[in-house]
Amino acid sequence: EGISSLLRAMSQPTTGTTELPGQPGDTAPAFAAADIVVVVLYFAFILAVGIWSSIRASRGTIGGYFLAGRSMTWAPIGASLMSSDVGSGSFMGLAGTAAAGGLAVGGFEWNAAWPLLALGWIFVPVYIAAGVVTMPEYLQKRFGGQRIQIYMSVLSLILYIFTKISVDIFAGALFIQMSLGWNLYLSTVLLLAVTAVYTIAGGLTAVIYTDLLQTVIMVVGAFILMFIGFEKVGWYEGLQEKYSTAIPKITVPNTTCHLPRADAFNVLRDPITGDLPWPGLMFGLTVVAVWCWCNDQVMVQRALSAKNLSHAKGGTVFAGYLKLLPVFFIVMPGMISRALFPDEVGCVDPEICKRVCGAAMGCSNIAYPKLVIELMPDGLRGLMIAVMMAALMSTLTSVFNSSSTLFVIDIWQRVRKQASEQELMIVGRVFILIFVVISILWIPVIQTANSGKLFDYIQSVSSYLSPPVTALFILAIFWRRVNEPGAFWGLTAGLAVGVVRMIMDLVYTAPSCGEEDRRPAVLKDVHYLYFALILFALTAVVTIIISLFTPPIPKEKLDSLTWWTRHKKAPAIILENCKSEEAQTKAEDREKDLVETVASGDKEEAAAKPPCWKMVFLWMCGLSTVPTPSLSEEEKAALEQRLTSIEEKPLWRHVCNVSAILLLAVNVFLWAYY
Repeated sequence: EGISSLLRAMSQPTTGTTELPGQPGDTAPAFAAADIVVVVLYFAFILAVGIWSSIRASRGTIGGYFLAGRSMTWAPIGASLMSSDVGSGSFMGLAGTAAAGGLAVGGFEWNAAWPLLALGWIFVPVYIAAGVVTMPEYLQKRFGGQRIQIYMSVLSLILYIFTKISVDIFAGALFIQMSLGWNLYLSTVLLLAVTAVYTIAGGLTAVIYTDLLQTVIMVVGAFILMFIGFEKVGWYEGLQEKYSTAIPKITVPNTTCHLPRADAFNVLRDPITGDLPWPGLMFGLTVVAVWCWCNDQVMVQRALSAKNLSHAKGGTVFAGYLKLLPVFFIVMPGMISRALFPDEVGCVDPEICKRVCGAAMGCSNIAYPKLVIELMPDGLRGLMIAVMMAALMSTLTSVFNSSSTLFVIDIWQRVRKQASEQELMIVGRVFILIFVVISILWIPVIQTANSGKLFDYIQSVSSYLSPPVTALFILAIFWRRVNEPGAFWGLTAGLAVGVVRMIMDLVYTAPSCGEEDRRPAVLKDVHYLYFALILFALTAVVTIIISLFTPPIPKEKLDSLTWWTRHKKAPAIILENCKSEEAQTKAEDREKDLVETVASGDKEEAAAKPPCWKMVFLWMCGLSTVPTPSLSEEEKAALEQRLTSIEEKPLWRHVCNVSAILLLAVNVFLWAYY
């Protein structure tokens, strides 16, 4: 029923201010043949790029499939970081929040420059020196033991389901359904099928190459819509005037919900009364952003695929520049949508909103798709559908590949200690298929949730679950005194408090317009970004106290695992409280996999061709049809040294440093200007 009412609302004429929204009998906007052609060509092109990159990729080992053979350059890495973060949930969520509250939500995008540079200059050097593939693996090397590594792997997979997969699938499929009239589940299954095919077939190389292409499509298409929208409202001055008077015809008596915020065009807002208070946006958000960019497997995996540290740094700088743009091509178009269609996008009466989009809380979430359907001409409308598909598929390919990495390396190898390389590659593919099934089954849950608060849902859940992880990684890298008991119990305490707050949020929902706010003070008065800061501090304090009251880790066991010891190349000793021989053997095996991946490009030997059907099967499973090259001990040592090297050429180190300083200067200017 909600979907039907949403479709009726989206199909009404462009004169949104002259008719009541959601009236029956409206006809859907014609989806021209040119639009269909653009979408079909897009799918064909993406599949071709994915298959091409899969064929030329090193896919037969863990290092090749999960780290793109450590051969990526700065441009694909930066584009992949950008497109992995800006999914269809961002298009609908950012634009929707901007329609409701103005420019402040753009701070979520501009804040990213700082943690991105921290990733390139602080975190990645330590990860490379440590020779790790996953973030839980780093924690296992840093602290020893199995419990933190498994804990982090399971937590990451849960976070992916709740904050990434389910949200992006629902937002993207709903966008496609509104635009094309396709069945929601048909849209979803088709997208997931195409996404899974080249993720399973190609590994991270296919993901990064298709991300590069899709980032170009995303930015170009979104900028075209931005210019069309600005032309409609009279550019920035016209937007300021029209947005300030974008009031729906039907309002709730004796309330001010229908009025646009007086500070709509300011990013930094009052610390007490602001909907996004500036201390929370500057500091609380940074805590969450450090997890997202520096500790989350999806993002870090892209930087670790760089051919050297300079390319990793360059990729983070490039991504930082790209993250300056969504304020202009997503946030401002969301405000334009409210200015042009106040009765639909800005509705406040619960009954009207229910008719428009099926959500009594409000319909700001339809801001971006409404703009696409009403303003884009034939052909370009199809391009924007392709953009949304690109956003959805970029996020999903990233999450599928990274979650597969976590499961295979951090969980499956604990269950199957003697698993062969071939078994691990097949399990990685099968796990992606399982994630696809879980994603489809989760759609009804998201479909019945309050879609009007999609962006708040994403950010609040992240604020409740990620700050303990941020605190743990920062302490692990910068404070050598922190140990395994302190890390584990600090993480446990922080997550327990965060889960309690999240459950309270689900039980006590925010009131609709005109309703009294009866929520407990901890929900009503403590913004989720402030809560992120509190949770970060709590976790850090617990970790520090317990670490100080328990034995320290000997210094010789921290070589290459902290910021201060990253240049020490002696391998760290696995700590006593883990199954030392098994863990060390597995770590050595993974390092050999990475070594063999790099060598395979130069050392493949000719072999008798198997039957065609067998070659296809082996290709899909990432199993090489040529024998694994054998290297001498000297060759292995040299390649392993290269894989864990954080040395840079002086010229490129200076280029990266200057580029980073320029990025920060532009970033500070934008914060100050708005």
